[in-house]
Amino acid sequence: MKTSYTVNELNDILKGEIIGHTTQLIEGPEQLKKAKNNQITFIGSVKYVKLWATSEACAAVVTDNITVEPGENRAIIKVKNADLAMAKILELFNPPSPVFDEDLHPTAVIHDTVKLGNGCIVGANCYIGKNVVLGNNVVLYPNVCVFDDTIIGDNTVVWSGTVIRERCIIGSHCIFHTNVSIGADGFGYRPSDDGRGLMKIPQIGNVIIGDHVEIGANSCVDRAKFSATIIGDGCKIDNLVQIAHNSIMGRSCIMAGHSGLAGSVTLGDGVIIGGSASIKDHTTIHSGATVGAGSGVVGDVAAGATVLGYPAQDSRDMLKQWVALRRLTKK
Repeated sequence: MKTSYTVNELNDILKGEIIGHTTQLIEGPEQLKKAKNNQITFIGSVKYVKLWATSEACAAVVTDNITVEPGENRAIIKVKNADLAMAKILELFNPPSPVFDEDLHPTAVIHDTVKLGNGCIVGANCYIGKNVVLGNNVVLYPNVCVFDDTIIGDNTVVWSGTVIRERCIIGSHCIFHTNVSIGADGFGYRPSDDGRGLMKIPQIGNVIIGDHVEIGANSCVDRAKFSATIIGDGCKIDNLVQIAHNSIMGRSCIMAGHSGLAGSVTLGDGVIIGGSASIKDHTTIHSGATVGAGSGVVGDVAAGATVLGYPAQDSRDMLKQWVALRRLTKK
């Protein structure tokens, strides 16, 4: 693995425009304030330009509508989008994943009926139940449980502590971080006939997850009461997110940390849910809509709309209300 690059070598990858020059070899990326003279940084907003003067970084990736002078023995790489360009640089310097001494650890419990694809790696103390199918190059880190009749697609990586319950269907190229729960019972109870307790409603469905889905640590996707809880291709889910039974997420949705979907919520394609937002059961949020952080959605949201507040409403109306309230408190 290459450990250092010239600014020209990095630009060959980014396809940007170099302004200035540096002879310093670049050994990694870092944020503006912490960067040393052997590191590259990035500037994606004009509010960070002032930090460039005091930064020790020898180079910076800069969005092309931002004006900044490189300085002595320093270089700027102008690109269309600094964030996306920096992602490519981060990938270059990304340390390798933990290495396994053996593909199938002897402490793993793998049922005789399991079908393992080519190149699968199963870590210590994993459990794989009856009739599970793992595609090619699936990686299960230590202490992962995959229960009966589950299918996992090619190149999916499952980190330690994750539990995938029975009958779930997982796509290819997914990443589940530590302690993810897939397919636990949905939260279904009704008052008992005698009124003295709660009766558990059986949850007989499953979870279906598409391709290229990433789920953060300690997040939960509950199985459906019947049919399936579905997460579409390309969805990205942060840490500590709750997705309840029978919810359906379209393609490429984003859910930030501490947000949650109640039962039978439907998200269209490209929906963005901000941190700590909560979505009421049986609600539909249509494609391209955005829910602001901390909001509570109690009704359907139109395609492309941005809602904010509790209860959530059009973000412009809510901001006007907040301004009006602030003025009242100052009188």
